[in-house]
Amino acid sequence: MTHTLTEPAEDPIRHSLADDAQGIAYGTGMASFGILILTHLGLVTGQTAGLAVLISYATGWGFGPVFFVVNLPFYWLGYRRIGPRFMVKTLISVALLSGLTMVMPRWVSFADLNPIVGALLFGAITGSALLALFRHGASLGGIGILALYLQDKTGFRAGLTQLIFDACLFAVAFTFLDPVKVATSLLGAVVVNLVIAVNHRRDRYIAT
Repeated sequence: MTHTLTEPAEDPIRHSLADDAQGIAYGTGMASFGILILTHLGLVTGQTAGLAVLISYATGWGFGPVFFVVNLPFYWLGYRRIGPRFMVKTLISVALLSGLTMVMPRWVSFADLNPIVGALLFGAITGSALLALFRHGASLGGIGILALYLQDKTGFRAGLTQLIFDACLFAVAFTFLDPVKVATSLLGAVVVNLVIAVNHRRDRYIAT
């Protein structure tokens, strides 16, 4: 029998509203902090967040509004393929991240941040943020929705799906951004996807 994210193979105790609230708060808070590190260093990343970063760099528009708009086409897939519960949680998560990235620079600043260390921190922080969201039946939209759907239906790891998309995005980034910064950014993206690929497995954890 095939099971979806909303129909687990077993019948564990479902996360409570408070459980989901703290998971989504942690995930969006840490993800916004990761974006702050990323943009402070002028780096890029993958997934729809990376697309929004590239658009923001190219146009001067704020990351938050761009990220929210970029994700709009993916909500239909989230609703039709994974379910309304997942879609609503994802919409809330995307909206929170969009808002937090607009205010986070007022709360946190860096006097000195090594680009390599920053890329590693971004990868670890963002990977843990995405894990928290995935394990509470949410994502940060876009490729995350597609990746979770493919993992649930085919067993193809969510992290690997994201890695393929990231490769295409970075190829574009190399055409108009500083190659050294793009290469440094790759380190962070690899860490994000490794954290997800190793830790987000249906045979080890079932999100409800």
